[in-house]
Amino acid sequence: MLINFLYTLRAARLPVSVTEYLTLLQALQAGVIGPSVDEFYYLARTSLVKNEANYDKFDRAFGAYFKGVEMLTDFTQDVPLDWLKKTLELELSPEDKAAIEKMGWDELMATLKKRFEEQKERHEGGSKMIGTGGTSPFGAYGVNPQGIRIGQAAGRNKSAVKVWDQRAYKDYDDTKELGTRNIKVALRRLRRFAREGALDELDLDDTIHSTAANAGMLDIRMVPERHNKVKVLLLMDVGGTMDEHIHRVEELFSAAKTEFKHLEFYYFHNCVYDFMWKNNRRRYSEKFATWDLIRKYNKDYKLIFVGDATMSPYEILQPGGSVEYNNEEPGLEWLQRLTQAFPKFAWINPEPQGVWQYRQSIAIVQQLMNQRMFPLTLAGLEGAMRLLGK
Repeated sequence: MLINFLYTLRAARLPVSVTEYLTLLQALQAGVIGPSVDEFYYLARTSLVKNEANYDKFDRAFGAYFKGVEMLTDFTQDVPLDWLKKTLELELSPEDKAAIEKMGWDELMATLKKRFEEQKERHEGGSKMIGTGGTSPFGAYGVNPQGIRIGQAAGRNKSAVKVWDQRAYKDYDDTKELGTRNIKVALRRLRRFAREGALDELDLDDTIHSTAANAGMLDIRMVPERHNKVKVLLLMDVGGTMDEHIHRVEELFSAAKTEFKHLEFYYFHNCVYDFMWKNNRRRYSEKFATWDLIRKYNKDYKLIFVGDATMSPYEILQPGGSVEYNNEEPGLEWLQRLTQAFPKFAWINPEPQGVWQYRQSIAIVQQLMNQRMFPLTLAGLEGAMRLLGK
């Protein structure tokens, strides 16, 4: 079975040798892990990948080969891969799509649990069971106004409220070269310098003026060293629909690291919950509690969210609504706590401003942000910096 997995890794240009492959087989034969896809993933990565720089290639190859094998919610049932194999893709008119009924959150979760108990075979093109190419809220490559995506490589209609497959995201590149200096110029509007501290910097203009006024006798004048006193806490959405905006967010991130001496950054996915992370490859092993961040940084930090705010409304309003795990408290609670802890805050949205009115989640986030949402444009950044600088 796993020989094809080896070929998949090599096709992804991963330097995996036969020796490393045999090491993986020996570990499986020795029973060092249980019957879990998560445990197999970490064992395979440890055995086969020797350079952390190749983790992203491994994640993509692993997902392509094993996608849809296990659900990462409270349900532990395995779904046969054959149920999710794509053989057709449904095309519906806007009228047909509008006619599809949308389940509520509780009904959706209860129905999925029921489907696991009932379903014994593959379904395709239907409206009820877990399958492909239909109007059922469960499965892949279908159409439904609100469902659970299972065994599909990426989002298509942006209507899933839960995602079966665990995704690995890449960190934003903070060394990316900018094609324009406009972003830096816009961010620079927030910078304020305070003349504080020891008199250790020569004031050349004042020295010349004072010396001339002193009949040529040298009169050296000093001023305090200049300090950039702006402190920024940058929280960035990563993965999912944000993949469409990677280039522009990397430009913003690179400019921010250049312009702000006191910059702290963390990642979240879709909405902020009880933890965040600084390294996407280790986001499950190196978590930072949101409460700890609130306690750690003073209220003089400027809080900047960067995200498209495009998600299911349940992810903001519902306990357990996170697309990836069962959060105990809704996202809105954490957004409110953060904005109360840091009075100077703003949300930067890379989505075109013209589509904001069509996204219910964006309207909710705008309300929670007290309408402090700005587009990721030159004018939008200048507006956000002007607001934060007040």
